[in-house]
Amino acid sequence: MHTKTLKELSALLQSKEISATELATHYLDRIEASDLNAFLHVDRQLTLAQAADADARIAAGNAHALTGVPVAHKDIFVTRGWRSTAGSKMLVDYVSPFDATVVEKLHATGMVHLGKLNCDEFAMGSSNENSAFGAVKNPWDTSAVPGGSSGGSAAAIAARLAPAVTGTDTGGSIRQPASFCGITGIKPTYGRVSRFGMIAFASSLDQGGPMAQTAEDCALLLSAMAGYDERDSTSLTPEQGGVHEDFSRNLNEPLDGLRIGVPKEYFGEGLSADVESAVRAALDQFVKLGATLVDISLPNTALSIPAYYMIAPAEASSNLSRFDGVRYGFRAEGYKDLQDMYRKTRAQGFGPEVQRRIMVGTYVLCHGYYDAYYVKAQKIRRLIADDFAKVLSGPDAVCDVIMGPVAPTVAWDLGSKADDPVANYLADIFTLSTSLAGLPGMSIPAGFGQGDKNASRPVGLQIIGNYFAEAKLLNIAHQFQQATDWHTRAPAGV
Repeated sequence: MHTKTLKELSALLQSKEISATELATHYLDRIEASDLNAFLHVDRQLTLAQAADADARIAAGNAHALTGVPVAHKDIFVTRGWRSTAGSKMLVDYVSPFDATVVEKLHATGMVHLGKLNCDEFAMGSSNENSAFGAVKNPWDTSAVPGGSSGGSAAAIAARLAPAVTGTDTGGSIRQPASFCGITGIKPTYGRVSRFGMIAFASSLDQGGPMAQTAEDCALLLSAMAGYDERDSTSLTPEQGGVHEDFSRNLNEPLDGLRIGVPKEYFGEGLSADVESAVRAALDQFVKLGATLVDISLPNTALSIPAYYMIAPAEASSNLSRFDGVRYGFRAEGYKDLQDMYRKTRAQGFGPEVQRRIMVGTYVLCHGYYDAYYVKAQKIRRLIADDFAKVLSGPDAVCDVIMGPVAPTVAWDLGSKADDPVANYLADIFTLSTSLAGLPGMSIPAGFGQGDKNASRPVGLQIIGNYFAEAKLLNIAHQFQQATDWHTRAPAGV
C-alpha cells in the first residue's frame, strides 16, 4: 500500500477499496517503526480523527481528489494540535493557535495530517544536521545526509512514510533534499504559495512547495496549495498572476520542439563526474522525447553564493529578533534582569548555525556596512535575475526551460562537513540563483552516483522555468517520468 503514489491512493479511496482510517493507520505504524528521525511530532488520536472525517466525506459523496490521502508537514508550517518548533530549542513546546494557510488549504481538501517533519533549525542548512532534535538519516544510505533544510520531508517520501509532504525552499531546500533522496519536489514562483503561518527565515526568498514520488502527485498538491492569500503581503494577487490553477492540465502534452538551455556555468569545475554523467544521460533522454539542447550562459551564477549569504542572513537577523523569551517559546532561567534574560535566552535557544547567520546579518545591516554589503548584494541579485530573463523571456528568448544538476555531488556522509559551514554553503551553487530571481524550479530523480559508496545515493535533475511556468515544468517532468523509472525506485527494505 505504501509503495503506491498519491494518485493511486486517491483512486483506491474514491472507489472505497480502502478507507482513510486504514490508510492513516498503515502510515502511522510505519512512522512508529522508523529510525530515520524524519518526524518530530506524531499524534495518532488527532490523525485518526481527521481520517474518520475524511471517510465520512467520501461516504457522503462530496470528496475532493485528495480527500483521505495522508500528508505530513515540514515543521516550519504552524499547525493547531501538533507542535511547531522550526527544529529549534527556541520553540521546543510551542503549539500554534492557528494553521498556516498551506496546512489550512490541504486540510480543506480532506487530506489527513500525519505529523510534523524534522528540518534544519529555522530552515537554515543543507544537510538537516542543524536540527535541535538530531539529524535525519537518508533512507538510501543511513550514513548519508538527506539534504536540507527539508530533509525530514524528503526522507519521509523516499522511505514511504508518507505519500505527500510539504517543504519550504529559501535557497534550494526543496530541490536539494529531493535530489539527495531520489524524489520529486518543486519550488514555485515566489509568491505563488502563501507564507502566512510559515515561520520566517528570509522573507523575500522563502517559498513553500510540495514533495512527492512523482510530478503528477506534485501537480495535484500544488493545485490545492497555491493561490492568493490576503493575509500574506508577499502573496501574488490575481492581477499579478496569483490565480488558482490546475497544474495537472498539461501533463500529457508531448515535448516536441522544447528548447532546453544548458548553462555552461553548471558543468564546470566542482561538478562531480558521477553527477554530470547522470544529468547528461537525462538530457539525452529529453532529446529522444523531441527536445533540443541549447548552450547558454548565466554569467553571474558564481555570485549567487556571496549575494545570498548577505541577503538571507540580513533578513533572518530581522525575522528572528521576535524570539526573545518574552511572549512565547523558550525562556532561559537564572537571569538578573531583562537584558540578561534576552541574552541568555537567545544564546541557549538558538543553535550555532542560526547564531552565525544572525551575527552575519546584523553586521551587514549595520550603519556603515549596509551600502557596502547589503545594497551591493541586492544589486547583484538583479544582475542574476537579468541573466535568466535574457535567455527565458521576450522575443529574443533562446530556450523554454533550463536544465542542469541540483547539487555538485551526491549526498555526503553525516558529520563530514559539520565543522565547515562554508562547504555546506558551496553545495547550494546551482539552486541559489533561481531563488534569488524568484523563479520556479524543481528536482526529479535522474540516476545514482558511481563507486562503492555513491552507487546507492541518488542524483536529481534540476528544471528551471520562467515565472508562472510551473505547469510546464510539471509537464516536462511527467513526460520524463513516463519514459524512465528513476522515480519508482525505492531504498532497500521499503
